[in-house]
This record gives sequence, structure tokens and C-alpha cells, in this order.
Amino acid sequence: MCGIVGIVGTRPVAPLIVDALKRLEYRGYDSAGVATLSEGNLDRRRAEGKLVNLENRLEFDPLAGNIGIGHTRWATHGAPVEVNAHPHFSTKVAVVHNGIVENFRELRTELQADGFTFSSQTDTEVIAHLVAKGMKDGLSPEKAAQSAISRLTGAFALAIMFGTDSNLIVAGRNGPPLAIGHGAGEMYLGSDAVALAPFTNRITYLEDGDWAVIRRDGMQIFDLDGNTVERAQQTSVGSALMVDKGNHRHFMIKEIYEQPEVIGHTLAHYVDFNEQKVALHEMSETEQPIDFASLDRLNITACGTAYLAGYTSKYWFERLARLPVDIDVASEFRYREVPMSKSGLSLFISQSGETADTLAGLKYCEAEGQHLAAIVNVRESTIARSSHSVFPTLAGPEIGVASTKAFTCQLSVLASLAVAAGVQRGHIDRERETKLVAELSEAPRYANEVLKLEEEIRQLAHSLANKQHILYLGRDTNYPLAMEGALKLKELSYIHAEAYAAGELKHGPIALIDEEMPVVVIAPHDRIFEKTVSNMQEVAARGGKIILITDPRGAEEAGMDGAELIVMPSMPEIITPIIYSLPIQMLAYHTAVHMGTDVDQPRNLAKSVTVE
Repeated sequence: MCGIVGIVGTRPVAPLIVDALKRLEYRGYDSAGVATLSEGNLDRRRAEGKLVNLENRLEFDPLAGNIGIGHTRWATHGAPVEVNAHPHFSTKVAVVHNGIVENFRELRTELQADGFTFSSQTDTEVIAHLVAKGMKDGLSPEKAAQSAISRLTGAFALAIMFGTDSNLIVAGRNGPPLAIGHGAGEMYLGSDAVALAPFTNRITYLEDGDWAVIRRDGMQIFDLDGNTVERAQQTSVGSALMVDKGNHRHFMIKEIYEQPEVIGHTLAHYVDFNEQKVALHEMSETEQPIDFASLDRLNITACGTAYLAGYTSKYWFERLARLPVDIDVASEFRYREVPMSKSGLSLFISQSGETADTLAGLKYCEAEGQHLAAIVNVRESTIARSSHSVFPTLAGPEIGVASTKAFTCQLSVLASLAVAAGVQRGHIDRERETKLVAELSEAPRYANEVLKLEEEIRQLAHSLANKQHILYLGRDTNYPLAMEGALKLKELSYIHAEAYAAGELKHGPIALIDEEMPVVVIAPHDRIFEKTVSNMQEVAARGGKIILITDPRGAEEAGMDGAELIVMPSMPEIITPIIYSLPIQMLAYHTAVHMGTDVDQPRNLAKSVTVE
């Protein structure tokens, strides 16, 4: 995840900004930069790689100025080179930005027609030019920023500084978090309270759709219509914690809310949003590329939630790439003595990269001469070091034991790999590749939209808290997602839950249905929606309480009187499993909170299972 820091101060801010950015290094990054304003001149220093490179540059060529913005960047649009590093400039404007501007192509074309020149490959640069255009047209800096922010589509957080005002930073948020810190004669801005801990423990968090005018003596927060809004100031424990809960009650819900940002960063590591094609990251010297075209079979092994991510990808690989997939629970696979193709590919999925059963499966496949690939959240882990090819998930630290953002990032990697496999194997032509990449790029925005359903999901969850058993149903990719929903509920609330392929209902589980058995059905309107509706009718006929997670068309056509509905946005099919993960996470979370269980550390569970 990228990191943002801003300071409107009374002393030189460049070294302070770099120190604050160091507290965000846990989020991951590949370049960094700082911009300041001094005597009416905007200036910046940027560097590839770690912050030490930026520090060395500033030591050799320092920046003056008592106001500044800084950034650590995970490359999304454009390679991780200095020209793409933030801050980005236009005339009298500097911008740092987290997230993805989905409509940047249209905006860039418009701005180029107005005579603006682009020097980077990033989507962020359009923001700087949009603001500069507004000021050129006579708007004040604040109004120019408001106008630019209102035109952006996607999930984003940003900070804007102006060459015309040494006492102004404008911030805006739609998805990724932003915190404003209150000081004595100084004000601060950061991606989270951890970054601001050296300066203040008095924090105000922006909410989606907010934009803020920040000056040394305070700040004002507005909505996109320009109306003033009030946000509570609170005391942060960021100085005591390396990773802070922010304004959330638990780490788990904070990590749920981080998903628009981390999904975007993960996808950007595997697809080129500029060229609209899959572009798997460069391998290190010790890694080996994968030739999907030469494969006749793919073996996937994992545990728990990671296994369900792999199970979902079986549908993607087989449908998009026509590549047969075997998927195994690692604890079974390691003892099954599976005959392996000597030229085969075995893929291992693990959040920690230390899962004992998954590592044992890897050792078996290594002995069988397999090409070993890993999807992990920790690049330095044992599974990563033992693999020939490593595909990182860019989720950042996940503190909650029940996986949320690691799961959706695993799905994001797997969807990208499935498209890459389809391209390499000749089953996805250039036109379809462009379409699929465009659809993947929309995932952060849809995730952000779904988070707005939290309150109605919270109320719905209360009705589950007094139940003893709950059934989850789904078809196609929604079947492993139903399994994930049942797993999350069991982990967090200790309520017994089971998941079935919806078509299996009549083959036994229907005997369980009565007035006391809630049935959660995951069913976006797709080519098999009518089949799922028939299964819901079987439940309704027996008095079962139905909770249907669908889209507007599915809600209209289901015709389920008495069913509870969670209506999702209509979205492309390929990102449905990623985005539909969020309501099942929130449903489990709020059920557990209502029951008073330990959400972040459920009983009997560990974050990383390193023993058999």
C-alpha cells in the first residue's frame, strides 16, 4: 500500500516527512519522494527503491520549506522508476496519491487536447493537471481541487499542495484511509495514525467522499458538494502500536476497509493498466518464469482460506485458459502419494508462507521434479524461498487471525494469472485481454461501493447471532465463496455453519431446512442464476429463512417474498468472487461482534499454523 504524509508547519519539513514515511514502510513500496514549497517555488526530490536512497539524495541536495507532502509508492500505472515516483507536478500544483483513477485515459486525452504535457506513465499526473486547469480557468486552489476530485472515478486518497499558497494542503478520500493530525501551530496528514505518532496523538479520520482544507491553524472538511461536515477528533494509540486500528473497533474491520487499496496495488503488480494487458512482474535472478502454454495440468495446494482462494481459481484457469486444475487441502495432499508429471507446475498458496502442511506438500512436489510456484504475503518466508517462482500478494500486515484482505489479494493474483495463462495458451485474444484487464481494474471501486453496505449488513447479522446452525449455498465460483463464508462465521462467532454447492441441496442437506435454519445464498445474476433460484424456492417452501446476496437484476428476478437481501452493484463476472467476499466477511464480523466474541483473536486459532 502506498503511504502519504503532509505537513503544514513552522519549521523545515522535509526530514520530518521522511521520518514519518519510515513508519509506513510496513505497507511496502518501490519508490519515494518529497515536495516542498519555499519562497513561492515548488521543488521535489524522488528516488527509486528504499527511503535510504531518498535520504541520501536529500542530504546531497536538501529541500527548504515549512510545508510539504511525501509519498511511498507501490507501482500501479507505470514502472517503479523515478519519473513515475510521486509527488507529481503541474503548473503551481504538486500531488501525491494512493489508489487507482479508473477514468484516467479519458481525462488524459481531454487534458492533452487542452495543451497539457505528460511526463510520466501514471494515472496520478492527471490529477495535478486537472487542478492546474481549474486554477488556469480562474478557480481558487480549493475550488480547483474540489472540481478535480469530483471528476475522479475509482478508489483514491490524495494530498495537493499549491505553489501559490504556503499555508494550504487539500486532502481527499474515496476508499484508502487518510488521517489528519492536530498540532500546536502545525497540522499533519497521513495514511494512518502511525505515520503521525511522532507529531501528535490527536487525529481526525476522513470518510469516503470527504475533502479537507488544511492550514497551520486548523482544518475544514467538506463533502463533494462543498457542504461543511463534522468528523470527530480522537486520541490515537499510534505511538504505542506499529500498526494502528485507526478509527475502527477491531483490526479485522480495519483490514476489511483496506481492501479497495490493497486489491488495487496487487492487481497493478500483475496487469498493465496503461497498455491494458497482463504483465507479470519481473522475476529475480533466482526465479524462473512459467510457461503456461506448455502445461497439461496445474496442481494447487493450500490450507483454510488460502485453499478456498485456490478452489475459486480452478474455475478461472479451466474456463479462461482451458487448463485442468487439481486442488488439494495440503494436510491431505502431503500423505496422498500423488503421481506427478515431471514437467508439471505446482502452486502453493499461503498468507504467511510458513504453513507447515503446505510446506510439506511443496517438499513432496520438489522431490517429484515439479516447477514450484508460490503465492505468499511474505516474500522472505520459507515457502517463497523454496519456490522457483514467487507471486506476492501486496496486502500488507494482516493482524486479524481471520483472513480478509490476504484472501482478496490472493484472488486478485490468481485472476491475473488465469488471464495470463489464457493469453499464453491462445484462448484469450487481444480484444478479450483488454476487456478483462479493464474489468479487473474496476475491482477497487466496486469494493469501495460495497463497504457502504456495512450498516445494513450489521443489522442483518443480529438476526444470525441467536442461531445454532447456518447453511451457505452457491454455484460455480460462488460455491468456494460460500465455503469461505461458512468458515468465517465458524471462526469468529463459533456458530456451526456449512456450505454446499447449491445443486447438492436436494441430495441430503435439504433435510436440515426448517424455520430455525437461515440459508445464505450467494447468487449474482449470471448464466446459472435461474438454477440457484430454483434451489432457493426449495428452501422457501420448507420455511427456511433466506439471506440472498445478489445484484439489482438478481433481486428483481428472484421473486423471494420474505427473503432478506444484500444488493450488490452489478459488476463484471471475473471480479465477482473478489468483491462478493466483502459482504460475507462483514456478515461474519458483525455477527461475532454482536455475540461478544474475540474477533481479532478467536479461540483456539493462530494466524500462522507452523506445526502439523
